[in-house]
Amino acid sequence: MDIAIRGVAVYCFLYLLTRVIGRRELSSLEPFDLILLIILGDAVQQGLTQDDYSVTGAMIGVGAIAAMQVSTSFLSFRFRRLRPLLEGEPIIIVEDGKPIEQNLKRERLTAEELMAEARGQQIESLDNIKWAVLETSGKISFIEK
Repeated sequence: MDIAIRGVAVYCFLYLLTRVIGRRELSSLEPFDLILLIILGDAVQQGLTQDDYSVTGAMIGVGAIAAMQVSTSFLSFRFRRLRPLLEGEPIIIVEDGKPIEQNLKRERLTAEELMAEARGQQIESLDNIKWAVLETSGKISFIEK
């Protein structure tokens, strides 16, 4: 039972951590980020199972984390008011060709990163954009004029 409680606590901590890190950072993993995630996974495993190296202990820990993931998904699906808290909301970052500096700063996005994303979608200038929206997945959707 102790492992299941630690699993729930670790899940809540990691969920909060991913919300704080931000969607933009999580959408494109660099090699350093991948290494960090592997190290984080190992550190979490140590705290989750402590000295219990049994298969049963591992199954209980993973089962508790999986149950938390399914519960979070269900709550998000079932209760619309929880969605912004659990998943976040799309954020408008460009309106009528003009970047919304406050939203860019909040999401730690630079104008250069925004233009790189636009060029990746064959848009040559911000003047051609009616709306750009940072989706909850971390991707940027562009709607041209």
